[in-house]
Amino acid sequence: MEKRKDAIRQAMAEFLDIPRDLVLDLPKVTVVGRNELYIENHRGVIEYNLNRLRVNLSRGYLEIEGNELEIKALMADEMKITGEVLVIKYMD
Repeated sequence: MEKRKDAIRQAMAEFLDIPRDLVLDLPKVTVVGRNELYIENHRGVIEYNLNRLRVNLSRGYLEIEGNELEIKALMADEMKITGEVLVIKYMD
């Protein structure tokens, strides 16, 4: 049933020319070099330390590994992370 809803939402987004991340509640991840990361449409922080950060998403979570990771800004649906980003994984 959930797959059908996603298919309908995706078709609507394409038909109306609306960004899919808004309609499908998908995360938007922007990487600036190796030292900055912006995440939009997140659902909160699951785990945080200087070497690993896990961010809850609408489906699954995002795992960021690196060195001296720091959450510089945390808002209801977006965040900015700095530090040396080595690995970004999408997990279900």
